[in-house]
Amino acid sequence: QVQLVESGGGLVQSGGSLRLSCAASGYIMKDYAITWYRQVPGKARETVAIISDDGMRTRYGDSVKGRFTISRDDAKNMVNLQMDSLRPEDTAMYHCARQQFGTFGFWAPIEFRGQGTQVTVSP
Repeated sequence: QVQLVESGGGLVQSGGSLRLSCAASGYIMKDYAITWYRQVPGKARETVAIISDDGMRTRYGDSVKGRFTISRDDAKNMVNLQMDSLRPEDTAMYHCARQQFGTFGFWAPIEFRGQGTQVTVSP
């Protein structure tokens, strides 16, 4: 059974940092691209970062470029999102998700997602 479990969220002041982790199980992680996206109630889902199956390619949303870094450790079945210089507008529920096999990109289909971890950035 495929499972993705996020952790690392919390409350942080503006300018601070958080490191989110996504633990995967139930499949061979290195075969799939992974994306982090965020969701605020009443707003559209926003993809913040994607990493390819081999870890060689990454993509970031314009709002987080230069501040967020996505990485993966397939030996540990983990994908991480390092978030620096956080802003109040980064407040959201953050989810990791597995993209469909063989795909990579902002519009690639998502097959599985985790329950999310809340990030709150105070002014």
